[in-house]
Amino acid sequence: MTVPVLDPVLDRPFAAVLFDMDGTLVDSTAAINRSWTTWAVEHGITAEQLAGTHGRPAPEIVADLVGPDRFAAASARITELEILDVDGVVQLPGVADLLAGLPPQAWAIVTSCSSPLADARRGAAGLPDPRVLVTFDDVEHGKPAPDCFLLGAARLGVDPADCLVVEDAPAGLAAARAAGCATLAVRTTHPEGPLDADLVVPLLSSVRITPGDGGLRLTLERV
Repeated sequence: MTVPVLDPVLDRPFAAVLFDMDGTLVDSTAAINRSWTTWAVEHGITAEQLAGTHGRPAPEIVADLVGPDRFAAASARITELEILDVDGVVQLPGVADLLAGLPPQAWAIVTSCSSPLADARRGAAGLPDPRVLVTFDDVEHGKPAPDCFLLGAARLGVDPADCLVVEDAPAGLAAARAAGCATLAVRTTHPEGPLDADLVVPLLSSVRITPGDGGLRLTLERV
């Protein structure tokens, strides 16, 4: 008799869920692209140089692309551009219902944004205020380092191994794995190609996360 192989994230409870923000809870792609395009033109950076940077903190991207003598001004400029442009930043499908069904003490937002930028985009999209918000301002090393997810779990008072991380970007998924968390990827910003996660879905409308005996359980929505 063949024993079915159960998905590792569908066959276990979780103590908490740690959500990335951009590309996971909110669609900010157009605003991000506008801001970084303007910044790149101003600083002589090509599209090829920016490729593959989604999900990483802006100061770390800037540090990789400009010399140390230009870093402070260049970093301040991208921060200014991104905070000023929140046009079209909206919640992604399924997010409102998913967050509404979670106990407030059992979820957090863990983002590579600075605190002011996270506030601007959360406000524009109408996201509920999480009890725990971890931004790049709170950690020494951004994604793909695990610092942010380790801090998110600690602030919720749970073991990272008992957390499910929801991400859209390879850098964030790498950070989650390094933190020892289970991973759920959404194909919002990377519709094609591999995403190294325990489970990959098109959108958060494809899943439900509900409280139950022993913790939160993830199920797939029937289409």
